[in-house]
Amino acid sequence: MLKRFFWLLIGFVLGFGSSLTAVRKLRRVAARYAPPEIAQRWGERATSVGRDVRAAVRDGRSEMRTREAEIKARIDTRDASR
Repeated sequence: MLKRFFWLLIGFVLGFGSSLTAVRKLRRVAARYAPPEIAQRWGERATSVGRDVRAAVRDGRSEMRTREAEIKARIDTRDASR
């Protein structure tokens, strides 16, 4: 049992390490072959997407709070009428 766990752990470590190495190499190759304008545009898009996601989450939370207040008010009026 311990032997199997050991080899499973070795497999996880090697898989994780090789995936990190592959990602690093791919990023280097992409950076080498990408013109600076494209790289800058992709960076701006990533920033824009991040802003959009944050705005969507903020709007969603605001709507959630509004809806929660409506539900609580409805429950309070129901309890008060009993």
